[in-house]
Amino acid sequence: MDLYRQLILDHYKHPHHFGELKNPDIKKTFFNSACGDKITITLRVKGRKIDRIQFTGEGCAISMASASLLADEAEGKETGKILEMDLKTVTDLLQTDLTPSRVKCALLPLEAVQQSILELKKSKMV
Repeated sequence: MDLYRQLILDHYKHPHHFGELKNPDIKKTFFNSACGDKITITLRVKGRKIDRIQFTGEGCAISMASASLLADEAEGKETGKILEMDLKTVTDLLQTDLTPSRVKCALLPLEAVQQSILELKKSKMV
């Protein structure tokens, strides 16, 4: 199994949506204590859709590529659809199978986005 296939390396070296939004509706930082990956998600929601999403962070190729691909997928989508995403969604985006030690890396960005949406729901913003 080639974890670092070209798609992953391209998104790692040239991530989409990299940076921070000015005046986001929410900003959340998550860490993977097992490997040290860190990701900060900033997003803005209009209605029930992700209007804009950006991320910053440091980590392995899997976590950064996952964040880039997830941001591509999430922008413009309804928040409810994002809450339904799971490991299969992420592995489909990455176009690879993951070893058990890489699952947490790949899911870190999704966890950050989903927790951000849930927090916004509690504050009645979405």
